[in-house]
Amino acid sequence: MFLGVDGGGTKTAFVLIDARGGIRASHVTGSVSHLSQGVDGATALLNEGIRALLARGVTAAAQVDFAFFGLSSYGEDSAVTPRLDGMPAGLLEARRFRCGNDMLGSWAGSLACADGISVIAGTGSMAYGEHHGRRARAGGWGELIGDEGSAYWIAREGMNLFSRMSDGRAPRGPLHALVRERLGLDDDLDLCARIYGGDANGRGEFAQFARLVHEAAERSDTGARAIFLRAAAELVGAVRAVRRALEVPAALVLPVSYTGGAFAGSPWLVDAFKLALAGESTPYECRTPMFPPVVGAALYAARLAGTPLDAAALARLSEQCAGAALPA
Repeated sequence: MFLGVDGGGTKTAFVLIDARGGIRASHVTGSVSHLSQGVDGATALLNEGIRALLARGVTAAAQVDFAFFGLSSYGEDSAVTPRLDGMPAGLLEARRFRCGNDMLGSWAGSLACADGISVIAGTGSMAYGEHHGRRARAGGWGELIGDEGSAYWIAREGMNLFSRMSDGRAPRGPLHALVRERLGLDDDLDLCARIYGGDANGRGEFAQFARLVHEAAERSDTGARAIFLRAAAELVGAVRAVRRALEVPAALVLPVSYTGGAFAGSPWLVDAFKLALAGESTPYECRTPMFPPVVGAALYAARLAGTPLDAAALARLSEQCAGAALPA
């Protein structure tokens, strides 16, 4: 059996699968990000989640052949990485698990561990790919430095557009009235208090503003639609950088897939991304994700164990996922 964990910035998903592609148990809890919880707090929450998963699967930790823990911001602070590597050690033997960045689960799930590139656009954004044993990533620098095309970035661009609409630097489209209505603003400048004030929402809640940008695009707001076109261009730029780093031959049709809340919450972003990808000078095949990231983490665990699931097991797993309430 293989245990997979997708530890994002807002929630953490757990799944236990067997070698035949059966889902034994799943569980969802809050974020185990060390940036928000601290390493000790994140460790406690992670192990609590593992125990809950094993209890649901009526399984002991010793029966797990291998586990992979995809953790948000893993590998982005070399001083902290050794401590993150030991987070599951209270329940699992070190030889039977590995920790890594949550981008690995997204890639492994969307492409079933096949060569290609996965673009992740949730609260943050990045691209990761593998080809003939080579690995590369682009993006994932956080909202203050980058994360272009992410929900946070879309929200920030949307707020900027609202400010420009408010003071006359841009024509007023549907976004202006929509923001005032949904946020209950008596004065447009009250948005500043919402963002900068002492009661300002956290990073994840800030990114929810991206939904308003999507709604405005649905209402034919040209400025909002332009934000999604720019977001798609940024994400395809990350794909281009990864392809270059992987040294993929120019004529090869490379599979590309996509995951994350920004894509899930906006058909506008998905359509814009596919359009931008089709306009590239090198060929790509855009694929709908095969499995959610948490299942990808379990598939990656099976691969690390040297026993990847075969085609029949993947087909059964796909059927199981279709009937299971697994987080995207």
